[in-house]
Amino acid sequence: MIQQQRPEPARPVRALTDNQFIETIRYEGRYPTRERATVVIRTVLAAFGQQLGAGDRAELASALPPSAARQLTARSAADRSLSGGELVADIARHTPGATRATARWDTGTVLTTVARLAGPDLLARVLTGLPDGYALLFGQARLVHPRPASSPSPR
Repeated sequence: MIQQQRPEPARPVRALTDNQFIETIRYEGRYPTRERATVVIRTVLAAFGQQLGAGDRAELASALPPSAARQLTARSAADRSLSGGELVADIARHTPGATRATARWDTGTVLTTVARLAGPDLLARVLTGLPDGYALLFGQARLVHPRPASSPSPR
């Protein structure tokens, strides 16, 4: 019997500097300037940070460059939880000239980069505490709970 080898879990990306983070977002989002990428980062992280509990927010912030961590933790938790779609709609409403489509692009661009920095275990814990609709914003097809390293692989 041929045994299929499971791929190694993705490891977190090495830490980025503030400038590298901005340039990554600028490249991934195809933004014309650093200033535009910076505005997108600030807008998305501030809105998303309000959806996190204090523990998840602090843990996720520790995986980010200093300026991004400050944006994520700048505001206190929102009074009510928003689904992923509601977060995108909220960002579109509060961003001059934005549509839901551009807000979705901006949110996905920032959060997929955050996902790479956080790594799969932290990302799974964060997604577990969020309402529906966030996995796709992080570039995940669905929420996958990581298996403990000691569990046997299924046959």
